[in-house]
Amino acid sequence: MPNWLLPEHIADVLPSEARKIEELRRQMLDNFRLYGYELVMPPLLEYVESLLAGAGQDTDLRTFKLVDQISGRMLGLRADMTTQVARIDAHLLNRNSVTRLCYAGSVLHTRPSGLHATREPVQIGAEIYGHAGLEADAEIQELALASLALAGFTEVRLDLAHVGVLRAILELDKAAEKDHITIVQLLRAKDVPGLRELTAHYAPTTRDALLALPHLYGDVDVLKRARAELPDVPAIAKALAELAALSASAIGRADVAIDLADLRGYQYESGAMFALYVPGLPNAVARGGRYDHVGEAFGRARPATGFSLDLRELARLLPTAERKHSIRAPWGNAPELKEKIAELRKSGEVVIQSMPGHSNEQDEFECDRALVLDDNGSNWILKNLG
Repeated sequence: MPNWLLPEHIADVLPSEARKIEELRRQMLDNFRLYGYELVMPPLLEYVESLLAGAGQDTDLRTFKLVDQISGRMLGLRADMTTQVARIDAHLLNRNSVTRLCYAGSVLHTRPSGLHATREPVQIGAEIYGHAGLEADAEIQELALASLALAGFTEVRLDLAHVGVLRAILELDKAAEKDHITIVQLLRAKDVPGLRELTAHYAPTTRDALLALPHLYGDVDVLKRARAELPDVPAIAKALAELAALSASAIGRADVAIDLADLRGYQYESGAMFALYVPGLPNAVARGGRYDHVGEAFGRARPATGFSLDLRELARLLPTAERKHSIRAPWGNAPELKEKIAELRKSGEVVIQSMPGHSNEQDEFECDRALVLDDNGSNWILKNLG
């Protein structure tokens, strides 16, 4: 096997693609800061007990594990940065007020999330800690939509769901609570025959409500149907009201859909959840939601909500950037030449000095001007290259 081959679903990022990813990262982090978010940089690996605290089984299966050569303890390479940021909020910052944090960095997955997905996403996200009200959920949703707008996406679909609906239904029937893992799997797959068979011996109210969930999908009118078809209990009414408010806040910025059977992250999330879709990608480009209980694993429960997306996947959907106009300059040690090049670079120009005996080959730059001596041989001037 050639020694330059990389593992499956692991790839180098070449110049033009790397530039798109980096520009997106800078734009989004700068925008997060305008909302008051502070940047943190969690470590690439840590003890699995901490890394997986409060995370669901999906995260555990996606995490690479290895033995620490110093302590002999098991380490994990992060598959998601959310729990790491929750740990920072709970133990290192330890604030009582509302805290807004953001992050960006590579994560590693044991298996790809899709057929063409990478196992090394570049994750970027933002989290709010300390406020249980819907205002925090609305801000995170707004920030996620703003991030896609910065990337140039104008056609966005926002899918909303709420784990509180299913949890309220399960609380009505002890038998259903025991089967919650299987129920979640069947609902995610919208496996109505399987759900009908599993719920055959449940209380009629619980059974009817569970069988209604896979069909409660569509535009915001779904919420009216849900109020009519689901049990009239306070927890369900509250969840549907929150979805209605979040739907209203996205009007004009995205096409809104409701899916009460979308329970991805059920073990992890605790309230409203959302997923963002854009043309050209079948799976969600960004996901977010409320996860109030994750901090309990670190001994300090705090209301929390946030979102994240993969910059590599997002960049892949964008058109190839135009080559940047630049200036070709000769190599030399003459003070006048160095001074002129420094002046041009300070003004924002890209100046590429040609190495003796070599031509320039760049994917990102197009040299449309050259730095040359004037006819008198005394001043360096720019000459257009036709």
